[in-house]
Amino acid sequence: MKLVLVLGDQLSENLSALQAGDKGKDVVVMAEVMGEAEYVPHHPKKVAFLFTAMRKFAARLRKDGWDVRYSKLDDEDNPGSLNGVLLQRAEELGTDAVLTTEAGEWRVIEALRDLPLNVEVLQDDRFIASHKEFEDWAEGRKALRMEYFYREMRRKTGLMMEGDDPSGGKWNFDHDNRKPAPGSVDYSGPMRFQTDEVTREVLDLVAEKFGTNFGTLDDFWFATDQGQARQHLAHWVKGGLPKFGDFQDAMMGEERFLYHAIVGLYINAGLLDPLEVCQAVEEAWKEGAAPINAAEGFIRQIIGWREYIRGIYFLEGPDYTSRNALGHSRDLPGLYWGQKTWMRCLEKAVEQTHDEAYAHHIQRLMVTGNFALLAGVEPSQVHEWYLAVYADAFEWVEAPNTIGMSQFADGGIIASKPYISSGNYIDKMSDYCKGCSYKVKDKTGPDACPFNLLYWHFLDRHRERFKDNHRMGNMYRVWDRMDEAKRETVLSEAEAFLAKLDAGETV
Repeated sequence: MKLVLVLGDQLSENLSALQAGDKGKDVVVMAEVMGEAEYVPHHPKKVAFLFTAMRKFAARLRKDGWDVRYSKLDDEDNPGSLNGVLLQRAEELGTDAVLTTEAGEWRVIEALRDLPLNVEVLQDDRFIASHKEFEDWAEGRKALRMEYFYREMRRKTGLMMEGDDPSGGKWNFDHDNRKPAPGSVDYSGPMRFQTDEVTREVLDLVAEKFGTNFGTLDDFWFATDQGQARQHLAHWVKGGLPKFGDFQDAMMGEERFLYHAIVGLYINAGLLDPLEVCQAVEEAWKEGAAPINAAEGFIRQIIGWREYIRGIYFLEGPDYTSRNALGHSRDLPGLYWGQKTWMRCLEKAVEQTHDEAYAHHIQRLMVTGNFALLAGVEPSQVHEWYLAVYADAFEWVEAPNTIGMSQFADGGIIASKPYISSGNYIDKMSDYCKGCSYKVKDKTGPDACPFNLLYWHFLDRHRERFKDNHRMGNMYRVWDRMDEAKRETVLSEAEAFLAKLDAGETV
C-alpha cells in the first residue's frame, strides 16, 4: 500500500501519481498546511481558491472510489507541514511508500527528498514539454529565445498548423496585438460563481487565519472545480477571445479584465488542461468565431511562453530566485502593499491586485515590474510579492517571469534587454495618465512623471552593462545628445524622488 500525495496545484484526475496508483489499496493524501499557506503572505483569495478547489477535488476522488485522507487546516492533529502530514499518515497506515507527481517548486521538491520514507516521484506529464525535451532544445544554444521553442511546440501539438507550415503563413501575429486602450469594453468579464457551502466554510477559515494579509475576500467569484472552470472557459471563448488579441496589452483604470481569459489560475491549479484550453481556442478560430491574431496570440502564451518559462525554472535550478545581476538592493516600497501613491498607474494596478488577486501581464511587466526595476528594488523581494499576491502564482511560473523577464536579475537568460520604459509607453497603452497627479509629458520639474526620471536614471547607472547592447544603443544616443544641464537635472530629481521613496513618504 502506498500513500499517493496530491498537492494543491495538482487537482487533475489524469495526474501521473493518480494514474500510477492502485485505487483498490492505495490511499490519497491531501493537506491544507500552514507551512505552504504562509511561507509568503498569500492573498486571502488565493488561499481560499486553492483550499476550496482541494476540498472539492478530494470529494470527487472519493466519489470515484479512492480512499482519501484529507487534513484541514484547523484539524487539531494537523502537524502544519507536508512532511509532517506524510509521516503522520505513514505511521497511521503502516507504510513507508509514497507516490507523488513532481512538485512545481524546488522548495517542496527538496523537502520531500528529506523524508525518511520511500518517495517515488513521477514526471508531471500535464505539460507539453518534458524536462528532457526542453534540455535537449536548450543544449548548445547561445540564446534561449522563446520564439524558437514555441515553434517546436506548435509542431509537436499540431495546433494551428497546415502540415509543416503555420496557419496564416506566419508563426507569430504579435504585431497585430498592440492596440491601445479602447474607448469601452463590450465583454462582461470573467464568469462569476456563487459561493456554496464548501466555499463559505473555507472563506470563514481564511478570514480567521489570513484576514490580515494583503488582499480582500470580498466578492469571491472564482471557479473552484473542473466543471465551473470549463463553463468559464466557454464563456470567455465566446465573449472575450474575439478581441483578446487586439487589446491584450491595453490597460484601463476602471476595466480590470478587458478581454483577458483569466484561466491561468485554473490551468496552474489543474482544473483545466492546457491542451484542452488551446484546442477550444483553435476550434473557435476554425469556425470563424475569432480572428487568427487572437487565437495565435493566446496559444503562444500557453504552449509557448508557459512551457518555456517552466523549462527555464527547472533548467536553472534552485538558486534562480536569489539571482541579482544588477545588484539592486532597495526595499520593496510600501505602495506595493497599498500605501498611498500619487502615481495613478501604480495605484490602480495595486488596488486591482488587492481586490482581485489578479492583474494582467502588461500591468505586471510594465507598471509594477517596470517601476521596481527602475527604482532598483531587490529582485527577491519583488519575486516574493508577486508570488504572494496573485492567485495564479506558483514558483515555477512566477519566478522566471519576475527574476528573468521583469527584473533582468538573471542577467539576460530570458530577456535580451531590460523591460523598462518611461511614462510614454504607459500613456500610449492605457488611460492611467489621465487624471494622474503627475504629468506624463513633463520630463523634469515638480509634476514630472516619476517613470520619466527613473528611466534615464536607470540607464545612466547601468551604462557599463548596457551601452553595447544593440537594442539599447539608440536610448544611450538620445541621452548623450541631451543638454548636460538637463541630464544633471534629471538625475538629481530622480535621486530626490528615490530618497522620498526610501523615507516612506507618499510619492
